[in-house]
Amino acid sequence: MNPLRALLAALAVSVALVLQVSVFPYVAWQGVVPNLVLLVVVGAAVVRGAQFAMVLGFAAGVLLDLAPPADHVAGRWALAFVLVGYVAGRVAQHGRPTATTVLATVAASSFLGTSLFALSGLVLRDPPLTIPDLLQVVLVSVVWDVVLTPFVLPLVMTMFHRIEPERAVQ
Repeated sequence: MNPLRALLAALAVSVALVLQVSVFPYVAWQGVVPNLVLLVVVGAAVVRGAQFAMVLGFAAGVLLDLAPPADHVAGRWALAFVLVGYVAGRVAQHGRPTATTVLATVAASSFLGTSLFALSGLVLRDPPLTIPDLLQVVLVSVVWDVVLTPFVLPLVMTMFHRIEPERAVQ
C-alpha cells in the first residue's frame, strides 16, 4: 500500500471521527448523528475498490467502536463497515460513478451499515431497544447520510483519486 494513501486515509477517518463524536451530537436529529466515518469508507470504496475499502472500513469501525462515548459492544461498527466497504466497492466496479450512482450507493451503504449495527445490537441485547425504535434510527441515519453526501463525498473521492489516479477504479 502506498504510504501516502494510508496516511491520508487515516487523516480522513480521524477528521470524520472527531467531527462525528464532538460536533455533530449538537445537531443530532432524534438522537441520531450523521455517520461521517461511513461516508469516508464509501468514498474510498467508490474510488479505490472493495479491497481497500474493506481494510479502511475495519480500521475506521474499530476506531468508532472505541471512541468515547461508545456505549456498545466493540466490533459492531467494524463488522458493519467491512461489509459496507465490500458492497460499495463492488457497486463502484461497474463503471465510472455518476452522481446518482454515488447517492444510491451512499443510501444503500447507510441502510446496510446502520441496519447491521442495529441488528447486531438486537442480537447482543446491547442496548435493549424495540424494533420500531431501530427502524426509526435506520431511517434517520439514511436521511442524514444522504443529505451530507454532496458536502463530504466529493472531497473524499477527490482526495483518494488524486493520490494515485492511475490506480483508481475505472
